Amino acid sequence: MEKVSVIIAAAGHAERMNGVNKQLAMLKGKPVIAYSMLAFQQLEEVREIICSVRECDADIITNIAMDNSISKFAGCAPGGETRQQSVINALKLVSRESTLIAVHDAARPLVDPEHIRTCINDAAVFGGAVLGVPVKDTIKNVDGGLITDTPDRRKLYITQTPQIFKKALFFDGVNFAQEHGLDFTDDCQMAEAVGVKISMTLSDYKNIKITTPEDMAIAEAIMNF
Repeated sequence: MEKVSVIIAAAGHAERMNGVNKQLAMLKGKPVIAYSMLAFQQLEEVREIICSVRECDADIITNIAMDNSISKFAGCAPGGETRQQSVINALKLVSRESTLIAVHDAARPLVDPEHIRTCINDAAVFGGAVLGVPVKDTIKNVDGGLITDTPDRRKLYITQTPQIFKKALFFDGVNFAQEHGLDFTDDCQMAEAVGVKISMTLSDYKNIKITTPEDMAIAEAIMNF
């Protein structure tokens, strides 16, 4: 069985949440990040859960883990100036025995544990895997306010998290990014940069990312459905 170390990215600055820390916002009685931790806690493949957080939130998130019986919680890593740096900081706490690294947005509290398990299995086969869903709308490329192209919608997917990689391959990607001064906004890009083939593992549309205040209401509506 694979041994998975989970990094939960929770060091964002909530620019689009009117100053509200979305990871700590209450959703049906629990902080958003608690749901993200609980989704991984129940999977036997998961060895440990590491949260990359702002320094001012470390004690709060540690207490949230304790209050929600997250026995696999392995501590907090300091968040960096960028998502990539936050993930790299958390990698320093990863166990030597782990075979896979999973990176998940704290602000995706509705991820389905069974989809995570499928993503783990796909990553073990292909080297990397990410949850995603087909786009529903027609997408246009626009330059200077004018449409320049219409990509084939059948080939377009909305990328979600977790994004999961074989540990050695992911470290190769991290080293490549650092050596070349690259800063990626997506964890897959680091693996792709060193030739890792990433599987797109089918998820569902409930796995939304809470980005704006309206998303909190949408998440609650989904949970009540």
